[in-house]
Amino acid sequence: MPGQRPFQPNFRWLLPALGLLTLAIAGLYPILAARREHPPASQNDLAVLEAAGRQLASVSSRLMPSVVKIRCRRPDARNGTVEETGSGVITRHQASGRLIVVTNAHVIAKGETADLRVHLHDGRTLVPRRAWSDAASDVAALEISAARLQPADWGDSDSLQIGSFVLAAGSPFDLSHSISLGIISAKGRRSLKLGAGDVINQDFLQTDAAINPGNSGGPLVDTRGRVVGINTAIATTNGGGSGVAFSIPSRMAQRIVNDLLQHGRVRRGYLGVVLDSDFTPEEARQLRLTRNRGARVINVSPNTPAARARLQANDVVTQFHATPVMDFDHLIHLVSLEPIGTTVTLGVWRAGRHIEVRVSLTDRAVIGKN
Repeated sequence: MPGQRPFQPNFRWLLPALGLLTLAIAGLYPILAARREHPPASQNDLAVLEAAGRQLASVSSRLMPSVVKIRCRRPDARNGTVEETGSGVITRHQASGRLIVVTNAHVIAKGETADLRVHLHDGRTLVPRRAWSDAASDVAALEISAARLQPADWGDSDSLQIGSFVLAAGSPFDLSHSISLGIISAKGRRSLKLGAGDVINQDFLQTDAAINPGNSGGPLVDTRGRVVGINTAIATTNGGGSGVAFSIPSRMAQRIVNDLLQHGRVRRGYLGVVLDSDFTPEEARQLRLTRNRGARVINVSPNTPAARARLQANDVVTQFHATPVMDFDHLIHLVSLEPIGTTVTLGVWRAGRHIEVRVSLTDRAVIGKN
């Protein structure tokens, strides 16, 4: 009987197998360690998330009937017509009781009411009865009339904090009644290059809520569904959203809309100075300022509020009432939205010391006609 072949173990597979086992253990270790450091969410944690989700769903369902899509037809350079879309939100003007759609001036593009269509959430299409527009703030209002309109409530943009949750609603890329979630990333954004550069009232909220072409004019709302901003612009290099978008604060939008409906235009305060748009640290040092905050006066126009208050070239306006002035754009914004006839106290740096100057503001448009 032939002898059995003695067993000879084959060790060639052993080293690769040990290597694979080592890699598997190394890969599992961070997962197991993470589970020890961050145990699975408890039932209470899940309940909180589910409650937050229900609140957002409730806000969205209540908000959507107030959000509209706006179509504007206008002539183009080739004697044809182009159609552009944007968004808006139905609100009630408290002083007159009228129902209006608040949107951006650039959305309606100076179009006549016959060129505009307002598409409601329920499928109806309205032609506005009247339109108002203010390019300097990029705010517009359309008066509409129909049954079963649901206006949104205004909120207080001043109460927002960095990190506050917000929702952006509108019709991005012509996709009607879309909504996205984000936070307030920053407040008081100014010196943005928008459109033709004629937007002088800049005090934007910055948000990372997804805002894209077509969202312009739509509402930014808080977690209670109150309108805290009107979406107006995105920072982009390719035409789409990039997580940096800007919204007109509700306080400013309401102020503009109120003037448009009551006076047909926005009455802006006027100071009568030419300001330095490039106030450098070197210029600040020459004026014995520790930093280049404030608005440096280059020239004072005659027969203006500034001249009557005896403001001078090289004065640096550092405060407007109790508000610190950051730069020339900030001062222009503060002055222009101050009620006509108001006497304001300016903090001024002059010849190495702080002084206070009181100025009575007049109407920019009236000064321009004189």
